[in-house]
Amino acid sequence: MIDKSVGFIGAGRVTRIILGGFKKAGSMPCEVLVSDVNQDIIQKLKNEFTEIATAVNDNKAAAKKDIVFLAVPPKVISTVLNDIKASIKPTTFLVSLIPRVSIKDILADIQCFPKIVRMIPNANSFVNNGFNPIAFSETVSEAERQKLVDFLSCLGECPVVPEEKLEAYAVITGMGPTYFWFQLNELKEIAKSFGLTKQEAEMGIEKMVQGTIKTLFESGLTPAQVMDLIPVRPLLDYEQQIRDAYHSKLEPLYKRLKGIA
Repeated sequence: MIDKSVGFIGAGRVTRIILGGFKKAGSMPCEVLVSDVNQDIIQKLKNEFTEIATAVNDNKAAAKKDIVFLAVPPKVISTVLNDIKASIKPTTFLVSLIPRVSIKDILADIQCFPKIVRMIPNANSFVNNGFNPIAFSETVSEAERQKLVDFLSCLGECPVVPEEKLEAYAVITGMGPTYFWFQLNELKEIAKSFGLTKQEAEMGIEKMVQGTIKTLFESGLTPAQVMDLIPVRPLLDYEQQIRDAYHSKLEPLYKRLKGIA
């Protein structure tokens, strides 16, 4: 166990991802308290992580821990911050997992100076292979930054990045797995229908994806040259449609997160 107390305000998907990563890595903090307004969500999380403590709508208790994760919708963040600001210790790391809400916005609501952090969580943290970009307020020293990064490293990589790039990471890496999971699962099912076992299909797809990424990014070839390595492209007729979908969906999403009209 890690000798840190941790509070989560919000018991939804991202809290489950982080707790899953802690548990799988054998790095569950010594004390975890999760607060949420929804009793059913709290109970579901407690059933999966029996070692945690839970509280229904008691954000102040969660806010008293050494590291406090904010995992609530952006629309309620001001209300939550005003509720907990008197409970946060000066030494607390306040880690916001919320896109769009800046460190400046948090400071305006909380009106005190804890160690404020923003992180874009990645679902792959559940299996300790996440990519979780992180940004710090000026109140956090270099030594303190390293301590928090070390604490979170069991989830995967946590590169320190400029805060203004977090929304780009939210669209590309935070939501990125959803762009591929359904396709990879469909490939697996097709592979099984062709006679491969589940294990053979999963191993083949995993190795193919790993090699695909390395070839595109590390071969020294241009994208066009990479795509010319294989003479048969079964989905060629759909490639432009897929490109158009990326642009039509992701560009407006990014603008909303950045507050760009």
